[in-house]
Amino acid sequence: MNLLETELGVELPTQFNQYDILTQKSIINYIKQLNSIEIQAYKIGKQHLGSSFNVLKSNGYNNWKKKQK
Repeated sequence: MNLLETELGVELPTQFNQYDILTQKSIINYIKQLNSIEIQAYKIGKQHLGSSFNVLKSNGYNNWKKKQK
């Protein structure tokens, strides 16, 4: 885990460094607002799906993104 992941308490998506800076910031903001149950669900999803996990396609992220507009 890097410093940012340690601060957030979760591993970032595998493709995180491939995203542009705005998308990276959006993912970080999304993760920061998750409650403890949502963080647990995020970790389980990432663990079960492995490298195919894509936070940008998750229902939670998409619902959060819609509320940001």
